[in-house]
Amino acid sequence: MSHEIGPLHHTFTAVIGVEVKGEMWACVEMPGSAEFFGTGRAVKIDGAVDHVQLENVGLMVTGRGGHMLSLNAKVRKQLGKGMGDEVTVSLTRRLT
Repeated sequence: MSHEIGPLHHTFTAVIGVEVKGEMWACVEMPGSAEFFGTGRAVKIDGAVDHVQLENVGLMVTGRGGHMLSLNAKVRKQLGKGMGDEVTVSLTRRLT
């Protein structure tokens, strides 16, 4: 079932670090995302990573049929976490 634009109530845990073309990126990968969203294209969401609120952020395609959320240095500092650490991601709204 794909989730259209609007409210979401989806939570998952993931480890920071996604391999992209042989490099580790500071991202978390959402399991089953293509099926969840009904698309292999990027989507924009509102949500939170642990206690840090995120608004209008993109879930990028992984190149393997899924989606990943980039966690920039500012967000990782707010979280107090880095590569290899686990976070909980809560999606609250799909924007695109």
